[in-house]
Amino acid sequence: ELFQKVSSFLSTLGSFLIVFDIARKVWHGKATDPYQRFMVGLSLYDIIFSSMFFLGAWLTPKETGWLWAVGNTASCTSEGFLFIFGGVGELLCQMAISFNVLMLIAFNQNQEQFAKKMERPIHIIIFTLALSIAVVPLSTQTYNPWCGYCFYGALYDKCSSGKDKEELCAVRGNETVEFVIDIIYRVFLFTVLIFCTIAMVWVYLHVRRQELRMQRYNFRQHNTEKHKESKRIRKILSLYTLSLYLTYGIVLLGALLPLPYNGLFLIRPLTPFLGFLNMLVYFLPNCLKYQKDHPGTWLVTAYFQVIHPCAPCTFSLSGMCGGQREDVDDAPEMNFAKFNAANEQTHPLSNDTQP
Repeated sequence: ELFQKVSSFLSTLGSFLIVFDIARKVWHGKATDPYQRFMVGLSLYDIIFSSMFFLGAWLTPKETGWLWAVGNTASCTSEGFLFIFGGVGELLCQMAISFNVLMLIAFNQNQEQFAKKMERPIHIIIFTLALSIAVVPLSTQTYNPWCGYCFYGALYDKCSSGKDKEELCAVRGNETVEFVIDIIYRVFLFTVLIFCTIAMVWVYLHVRRQELRMQRYNFRQHNTEKHKESKRIRKILSLYTLSLYLTYGIVLLGALLPLPYNGLFLIRPLTPFLGFLNMLVYFLPNCLKYQKDHPGTWLVTAYFQVIHPCAPCTFSLSGMCGGQREDVDDAPEMNFAKFNAANEQTHPLSNDTQP
């Protein structure tokens, strides 16, 4: 329980830092693109999801006797609903980011076109699906205590007279709804992992083909720079997908394999950790840029300086990090619109080749 609270707190903090960073850009009049707006959505859903993990047993009915349980039926139902709503929402946003990068790199669609044609419908679909899936157990009272927190599932107790006293019956919730939601959630989680993996592999192969063609022909400098940006964005997508596997991938593995309770003890702290890992990936380009501009700076120092520019310049090989405390300018990967915004030019590997 303690490890789960620590990981969920770090995840909530990481998601909050992403939202704060993008909100600060908007406040200062800087442009944002679909990637950053999807990151805001993902982070908001993760804050809901991770905060429910942090509250955990505190919202569980005290009648359960679970450690730190001080809640009631209403708080338990609210926790279960927000669990599903936030979890489904952040997974769909993760898919949206992979889809955005896929369209950007493999199909050469610029962010302006994506924002006009696809972004708003995708946000609406994400919210509608997350809400619809979360409402079904709510309408049938199928959010109940389970292993220290509240999730979808029927509540069982000894059956009334006329049945075997050792037999358990559902006293609250619907067993059919529990079964259907469980199947939907597992299939949905598996689909998200497969889709993000396919998108990552597709982008990787596309950029790899660019590399092979550039080895055979000479290209203009403009195409060479775009290829470098493609490789950097590919790395960002790969890291986001890896974060997904380190959290929900392990959770899915635990759901498919019959694990004892001590196995669940090892898996549960990883579930609400996605927000923190995404924060590390989101700020990584700026941190690497900061290290490049200030040689001798440790990566952990770069993170402090990027996230909070007024942080002291410590933990660097030189002990100084260049004496810089101003706001760090964004690396190109932080705003994909800089990669091919309003890109009415030809595809980087189509017409600019020279024999």
